Amino acid sequence: MTAAVPRAPTLPLANGAAIPQLGLGTWPLDDAGAEEAVATALRSGYRLVDTAFNYGNEVGVGRGVAASGIPREEVFVTTKLNREDHGYDEVQRAFERSAGKLGLDVIDLLLIHWPNPDQDRYVDAYRGLVRLLEDGRVRAIGLSNFKPAHVERVLDATGVVPDVDQIELDPSRGRAEERAYLAGKGIVTEAWSPLGGRRQDVLEHPAVVAAAQRLGRTPGQVVLRWHMQLGHVAIPKSADPERQRQNLDVFSFALEDDELAAISAIDDGTARITDSDDFGH
Repeated sequence: MTAAVPRAPTLPLANGAAIPQLGLGTWPLDDAGAEEAVATALRSGYRLVDTAFNYGNEVGVGRGVAASGIPREEVFVTTKLNREDHGYDEVQRAFERSAGKLGLDVIDLLLIHWPNPDQDRYVDAYRGLVRLLEDGRVRAIGLSNFKPAHVERVLDATGVVPDVDQIELDPSRGRAEERAYLAGKGIVTEAWSPLGGRRQDVLEHPAVVAAAQRLGRTPGQVVLRWHMQLGHVAIPKSADPERQRQNLDVFSFALEDDELAAISAIDDGTARITDSDDFGH
């Protein structure tokens, strides 16, 4: 019999909800792949699932949640809206569209996927999120790929603190200043591509490999543990049941302070970060 994997702890959010600290990313799975991966992950102990309208798999994610047999109130579902949804009324329609695809009455966390400053409508979009929060149609609201300057505009315009900013973040892109800024505002940092994406540089780095060898863990588990000890939420993607279990099994060990520092020092400022002033959808 396989030993149970520890459940991820939750982090409190600014507007009253709580988010599991580690979840399942679903890009670039299609509906069929997402349904299977989500159902398997939830049965294995995951309670956070991340999708987006742009991924094209919200239907599959919703089916996976339903098929898992896990009570709906135990599952925290995140989705994100696109640039064409930027605007107060557009966000209300985007919610209805995504909720319908997911088969949910309430979305746990709805994010603006990219700020798209070229069209300069993300503040109106955030006002639309605030309305959804006030109406109880979402439990939490937030941003994705927003720089501190973008976040400041949202805060100045609405006075409502975003629960989350989901950003590209791994040990080679540590983004310490941005994380400190978000923490100072009471905003949780959530890492997408937390293991470094398709590149293997981070997982093969000597600091990661050494910690993995000492702990008898995989490099991926070590990097995810780095995120956990720094207080991030992380959403690694895997459709493989064993890898899913490995990714979730990061709460029964800890990195030493010197290991944490060595992994943080992987960031030498050379890794490319997607510039959300120039890119977005």
